[in-house]
Amino acid sequence: MPKMKTKSSAKKRFSKTGSGKIKANFAFKRHCLSNKPQKMKRKARGTRILCDADSRIVKKFLPYL
Repeated sequence: MPKMKTKSSAKKRFSKTGSGKIKANFAFKRHCLSNKPQKMKRKARGTRILCDADSRIVKKFLPYL
């Protein structure tokens, strides 16, 4: 059986924590930041842990993560 392929876009966007959860960046932080409220930009700082439903989808793209 050949090795499974990893989605290149997913390996750049997601990483795994020590407890096995999937860590991701927030969206809507690249451009037009003057139009977005300060509260939205402040909440989007750093990274977040994906919910179980989303992490199941991402784990299909990253078989060796």
